[in-house]
Amino acid sequence: MPSTIIQNDFILRIIAKYALNIHPKDTPIIQRLETHLEVIGKLFYELYSTHPQKDEQFELLIVQVIQQGQNRANDLQARDKEKATKDHWFLSNEIVGMSLYVDRFAGKLQDMPSKLPYLEDLGVNFLHLMPLFESPEGESDGGYAVSNFRKVDAKFGNLQDLEKLRKLMHEKGMYLMLDIVLNHTSHKHEWAEKAKAGDPYYQSFFYMYDNRWIPNQYEQSMPEIFPEGAPGNFTWVPECNRWVMTVFHNYQWDLNYMNPIVLKEMVDNVLFYANLGVDVLRVDAPAFIWKQTGTTSQNLPQVHSLLQLIKHCVLVAAPGMALLGEAIVAPQEIIKYFGTGEYTAKECDFAYNATHMALQWDTLATGDTELLMSAQHLMLQKPYGTSWITYTRCHDDIGLGYTDEMIRSIGKNPYHHRKFITDFYSGNYPNSPSKGALFSFNPKTGDARISGTLASLCGLEVALETNNTSKIEESIQKILLMQAHSLVLGGLPMLFYGDEIGYTNDYSFYDDPAKSYDNRWMHRPLIDWEKAANIQLEGTVEQKIYLGTQKLIAIRKQLPQLADLKNLVWSSPQSNHVTVFLREHEGKRFFGAFNFSAYATQISWYAFREYTEKPERLLDLWNGVTLEVGMDHEFLHFEPYQFMLLEVH
Repeated sequence: MPSTIIQNDFILRIIAKYALNIHPKDTPIIQRLETHLEVIGKLFYELYSTHPQKDEQFELLIVQVIQQGQNRANDLQARDKEKATKDHWFLSNEIVGMSLYVDRFAGKLQDMPSKLPYLEDLGVNFLHLMPLFESPEGESDGGYAVSNFRKVDAKFGNLQDLEKLRKLMHEKGMYLMLDIVLNHTSHKHEWAEKAKAGDPYYQSFFYMYDNRWIPNQYEQSMPEIFPEGAPGNFTWVPECNRWVMTVFHNYQWDLNYMNPIVLKEMVDNVLFYANLGVDVLRVDAPAFIWKQTGTTSQNLPQVHSLLQLIKHCVLVAAPGMALLGEAIVAPQEIIKYFGTGEYTAKECDFAYNATHMALQWDTLATGDTELLMSAQHLMLQKPYGTSWITYTRCHDDIGLGYTDEMIRSIGKNPYHHRKFITDFYSGNYPNSPSKGALFSFNPKTGDARISGTLASLCGLEVALETNNTSKIEESIQKILLMQAHSLVLGGLPMLFYGDEIGYTNDYSFYDDPAKSYDNRWMHRPLIDWEKAANIQLEGTVEQKIYLGTQKLIAIRKQLPQLADLKNLVWSSPQSNHVTVFLREHEGKRFFGAFNFSAYATQISWYAFREYTEKPERLLDLWNGVTLEVGMDHEFLHFEPYQFMLLEVH
């Protein structure tokens, strides 16, 4: 924003120029705009200072932010005020989430209310509903190829069904998260259809070229995201005789944020979701939203400027909505999505702790915590007022999102180590109990990611097939170990539907041509509610996992020190098989202790006084046992895969 513009005068001029109808009830919006206008203007003009329409588009951006703020329903404004009374409401230990596909979990949005009691009984009060908005059948990428950002796909219901569900959830004290795909649209989106028809206005919304000269420049440094199923980053579109950037799939056209009109239109969509009552908006694949030749076109500085700009627009129009940046990138890059420098904690409120998730799986396979611990100094750099999404499983594959340097730092060969992990979880390693599959295998590099449910990767599928009672129990123990670690570590824990009752891999996707090419569907089950009823039957696998998960959630909710208050301290390793960490708040202390090994092991009691006063007694909330803390030369013993949730008494 030009420095000659005085903020208040600018706002008054905008209101007059665009004949905005401002009422006394809109005063808070204008006050928030006055607070954030300077930053919004600074970020906008950093990005678009050379664009010929910069001033006009900046004014129109501010107009739509004001109007979307005015459109916010009274109940949502009241919810904003209630959240503002809390110190970062989303840091609470009392929030536990679940991610699910509406159609595969319940059927339609109209059917979801009948399933809420099941979730409430489990302890889940935060729902991430996987993509709901219109996307073409057979070319949807699981709903991430959106053809209409404001129309619920008919297979789920309609917008009114979504709003009714949201209102019911809010009445029950629950929270809602939805996705927005900022990076691309479906090639059947209205903008893409008009671009295909030759409209230059909409062609400027995308990266479109008459020949391969510029695409070739991009391709020199851009990696392939799906080298097996969607090689390359550009697609020839015969309807308009042009090359279009399609980083993910040929039916997903990348939006060109060098055009400020694209930014303005997508901010309007962000605020549309805010006014649906979304508590957290998950921004899909933000690392890709700015492209530049000579770079990987990932994690560029302009990405962060765009996200910071969007965040400040949200703070004006819908201050109660938090943003989650789905940046599944290297550890040193993930931290940047919380904001740096003057924008620290003013970019994304959440990021996925994908590095820790992947390292948890690494540790379970190796029984060695050294690599897991080597990354913690990076993870602890997360600023106060932001939070992780912690998880063991999600809808996506498991990528080995840690660097070769990290692997070398513990004396291992990166290629051999990664191959061991992928072989182990795909069941190709001798005596591996896991039954997963490789996803996006790159024969050039040997890189691969892993598909499979939590239960199958923990060995339950193989144990059930062989009817091996001891292995079944061991698999259940591993499932609960992984879930416990995510639930008490720090952040907002997100379960993946079906994991709470031990779903194993679903291979029916092979029979569906729209899904058979993507083995991630093996861990996206269709819920059988008769099977789910087994949680009521004594001794069933489903009951053991459900009740265990329910108990873990209850333990989390009763301990304020498990809120994400930047209060995580790791004890120095006493054993390469065991991790111990301390969470302390207002004089109350909690220790998590986890044996990731298939063998019995022990640690010195020194782990419990290294960074705090030595406790006399520890109550293991998981096993209901009180432990007398011994001397430093004495030991605490663990059974294979045993964990302890220890409150200081």
